[in-house]
Amino acid sequence: MARSSEGRSRSPKLPGYNGGVGFTLRDFRREDFDTLWRIDQECFPAGISYSQLELAAYIRRWGSFTLVAESTGRKVNGMSRDGRREAEPSTVTLGFIVAEAGRRGTGHIITIDVLPAARRFGVGSKLLSAAEDRLRAIKCRRVFLETAVDNQAALAFYKKHGYSLTKTIPRYYSNGVDAVVLQKDLLSQGEPAKLHQLR
Repeated sequence: MARSSEGRSRSPKLPGYNGGVGFTLRDFRREDFDTLWRIDQECFPAGISYSQLELAAYIRRWGSFTLVAESTGRKVNGMSRDGRREAEPSTVTLGFIVAEAGRRGTGHIITIDVLPAARRFGVGSKLLSAAEDRLRAIKCRRVFLETAVDNQAALAFYKKHGYSLTKTIPRYYSNGVDAVVLQKDLLSQGEPAKLHQLR
């Protein structure tokens, strides 16, 4: 059940927010779970957001991986970049993606969540691109995902990244909302087809 976050804005002010958000991607660590679940609750309404049990099951599923986007506004010698002493680290988890590789060469984006304050800085695009690269590296030929039919921001985001509509699933989400299934050919990205020229 891939979703692209839309949403409410209760997220913390981010380091470097007005001047752009610097971030890195890394693999999921067990201690990230509570933060990722809170982000999911903030990004999606009831009926689309995951319970803790659901999110944990997707993260632990065979063939799945989770990438985490984290701000790079780190302290230097206990001081923030603006010179104030800080009691806590200035890194913030900005978002995450859960994806899986199927046995038949097909990948699945389960969810992509980005805090509202971190949107429009390329966090979602980098997470999606990194997941696609990882799926491509393990020989997935295509990737698919689902998103709510009324999530216009997600539909525009996926269209921008080369996804196309394949079908609609009625009442897919527990709140009764339909989903659309989107798909992307991974082999056409980064591995151009080798065509023989006619002489």
